[in-house]
Amino acid sequence: MKELKKRVYKKAHLTGEFKLRSGQISNEYFDKYLFESDPKLLLDIAKCMKEIIPNDVDYIAGLEMGGIPVVTALSIVSGIEALFVRKHAKEYGTCKLAEGPDVSGKKLCIVEDVVTTGGQIILSAQELRKRGAIVEDVICVIQRNDEATSILMNEGLRLKPAFTMEELIQANET
Repeated sequence: MKELKKRVYKKAHLTGEFKLRSGQISNEYFDKYLFESDPKLLLDIAKCMKEIIPNDVDYIAGLEMGGIPVVTALSIVSGIEALFVRKHAKEYGTCKLAEGPDVSGKKLCIVEDVVTTGGQIILSAQELRKRGAIVEDVICVIQRNDEATSILMNEGLRLKPAFTMEELIQANET
């Protein structure tokens, strides 16, 4: 596990000044697309994340855009069908928010790449719930901010990260 943390850190950790989705400014950034575009690293991340998928889910639901490669790899290693969740429902064709099987009455686990405050997770969970889905669990590759756990819990969502930002930084230091 420590070796995987080091690999993720070395591949995706950047320094500079970065504006996060939450609007916060950070001097450290994990460029998720760098680990998501590396097939061997993404496969190893998916194998690690397979262990944190709740046992009772019907589908795993990746959020647009960064959650899509993660949920695809995770679906392959876990054998659980994936959904691809858009930020907004399509206005043509099937007009779906979640591409894949019907979500009504199904228990979903949201899959995300990097979580800071969980803003998009909350919006997506609300929309999925409006469509009849049962959404209580979220897993992610990297949790940037400890506060995300309580923010999501206030929305009835349990967050379980594969790694925290602190764990990745510590693994690189040793």
